[in-house]
Amino acid sequence: MSDRDEFGAFLVGFIVGGLTGAITALLLAPQSGEETRAMIREKSIEIRDKASATIDEAYAKAEAAAQEARARFEELSEMTKERAEALGQKGKVLLEEQKAKLDEIIPKRKAKTEQGETPA
Repeated sequence: MSDRDEFGAFLVGFIVGGLTGAITALLLAPQSGEETRAMIREKSIEIRDKASATIDEAYAKAEAAAQEARARFEELSEMTKERAEALGQKGKVLLEEQKAKLDEIIPKRKAKTEQGETPA
C-alpha cells in the first residue's frame, strides 16, 4: 500500500510541476498572443501525452501486482489446504490411538469393578 501512496504522490507532483513550469515559461516569455496560444497548445498536448503514458505505466504496474497477488494467494491457499489435511489426518490417528487405549482400559476396569476391587 505504501508503494501506491508514494507513486500517487509522485504522479501528482509530476503533473503539478509540469503545469507550473509551463505556466512560468509562458508568463515570462516575450511572445505575441498567437505564439503564446500555439505554445500553450503544444505544451498541453505534451503534458497530456506524458500523463497518458504515466497512467498506462501505473495501470500496467497495478495489473502486474494484482496478478502476483492472485498467484501468491493461490499458492498460500494450496499450502493451507495441504496443512489442514495433514492436521486432520494426524487428528484421526490420535483419535484412533486414544480410542484403542480406552477400549483396552474400560474392559479391565469393568472386570475389576465386577470383582469388587476398587479401580486404581
